[in-house]
Amino acid sequence: MAGRIPPDFIDDLLARTDIVEVIGARLPLRRAGKEYQARCPFHDEKTPSFTVSPEKQFYHCFGCGAHGSAISFLMEFDRLGFREAVEELAHRAGLEVPGGDQASVQGPDLAPLLSLLDAAAALYRRQLREHPAAGRAIEYLKGRGLSGEIAARYGIGFAPPGGDFLLRQLGTSPERRRQLLDCGLTAEREGRHYDRLRDRITFPIRDRRGRVIGFGGRLLGEGKPKYLNSPETPLFHKGRELYGLFEAQQAQRTLERVLVVEGYLDVIALAQFGLTSAVATLGTATTPEHLQRLARLAPELVFCFDGDRAGREAAWKALETALPLMTGRQSVRFLFLPQDADPDSLIRAEGVAGFEARLSDAPPLSRFFFDHLSLGLDLNTLEGRARLLTLAEPLMARVPEGAYRSLLEQHLAELARLEPRRAARRSGARAPRPLVSPEAARPSLIAQAIALLIDQPQLVERIAEAPDDWRLASSPGVAVLESLLEMIRAYPTITKSALLERWRDHPHFHYLQRLSVAPFLRDVPENGAAEDFIGALRRLGTEARKEALSRALTQSSVTQWNEEIRDHIERTMRRS
Repeated sequence: MAGRIPPDFIDDLLARTDIVEVIGARLPLRRAGKEYQARCPFHDEKTPSFTVSPEKQFYHCFGCGAHGSAISFLMEFDRLGFREAVEELAHRAGLEVPGGDQASVQGPDLAPLLSLLDAAAALYRRQLREHPAAGRAIEYLKGRGLSGEIAARYGIGFAPPGGDFLLRQLGTSPERRRQLLDCGLTAEREGRHYDRLRDRITFPIRDRRGRVIGFGGRLLGEGKPKYLNSPETPLFHKGRELYGLFEAQQAQRTLERVLVVEGYLDVIALAQFGLTSAVATLGTATTPEHLQRLARLAPELVFCFDGDRAGREAAWKALETALPLMTGRQSVRFLFLPQDADPDSLIRAEGVAGFEARLSDAPPLSRFFFDHLSLGLDLNTLEGRARLLTLAEPLMARVPEGAYRSLLEQHLAELARLEPRRAARRSGARAPRPLVSPEAARPSLIAQAIALLIDQPQLVERIAEAPDDWRLASSPGVAVLESLLEMIRAYPTITKSALLERWRDHPHFHYLQRLSVAPFLRDVPENGAAEDFIGALRRLGTEARKEALSRALTQSSVTQWNEEIRDHIERTMRRS
């Protein structure tokens, strides 16, 4: 079980948890027959398609496909990790999450480091108000047009000059000084400890739960670097975190668009003008982890870069990172700013409406992709078109197969004046396949049986009505079905949600999740699940018998053929 939490504890926890109460505390649910409905929190919709089943302790959105148990809902809605979601439900139920011998696998206790970072953030905020040297910081922030309200919302503070402010305030023992070093608040040189941030405006960096996990600092005086981030620590990994993401999610539960900018102050300035969905990378290029995280939060990403050469090179790196994630479900755009402009100055000069217009007109990834590769090429010549193919094909091979890649190949074929199928063959893609009919999309017999059993675990009581020869089928799903049956027999009262949770760490978990909400389940009559389940097993058994007979006949034919050959050889040898 994920997080090394015993499966029996998860079963007990879900049995004590009412998913309607958990979701109802976060969404306005209304009863609809045996179930409850709401507008889905995971995508924008006008007509409710999000359902919660008290009987199955399961939620499912027929619009976007989101589904799962109370644990899954907290992981998605509250953006918690698995163990954090379990701890939240355990706290509600008055249970203690088991630790014991398994606690060691959870790694070191990070609570003291989090406590120190939180204390440092509070100290820095107070210094911005009280320290004699903070005047320059306040003047700088006012010069950037930031209000006291927005500074408070983002927790902006001030690290005093000198190298021992935090050490004097928080390093009260050797153990505490070691912890200050571990969480990146101090540094060490030749055995001497000193504050990492000195004479800088401080920006706390928060994780998805709002906890301070690191800091960024902007130098006020002369020197380098102008901006300094916390180093890599057990809590802070700059390749995963995004500045301002927590604040963006607090401002908007559902994000329609995320704007990726370059600096802290760009994020804060845009928020002051009401554009609260901006985030910034932390001194690093955009990583796959950044994109995967953002792709789960918003249907559109807009990267904002300077329009100079360095900005376009950074944009191209972001595009290359995004290619393996481009399936067509995500819109990715690139906004290039005018010379000597940044998001802060641009929105002040053109206003929110002007800035929004630029965002809407920002070229999509596909246009930037082909414009960048075509730069300097004469596509009226064979050589220019051949060069474009040479540059584009290895990059397009990174895009997942599907409709979006097919459209890219089609456009490349138009630019290079090739037939689309020939362009597809050159890039290594398969030729587009015709769409299958809804009937052809129905799962296999074994998948139908698994889906029905997950949806209604009580069907295990009817298994004796089907001959056992379905177990002889060659499908790998047979072993999964047998495991599900054993699990349900061991826990006869298990619900759909608890049954799925027991597979969370299994390689087949995501496949079983998809089967649990297979579209054909909606067409099964309320009292017809048992008939469909037994029917699927019987037909599967019939197919297994046919396969066995075919193998036997084939083997018999081979044996007979071998005997005939042997007899022929013996007769030939006798004649000779």
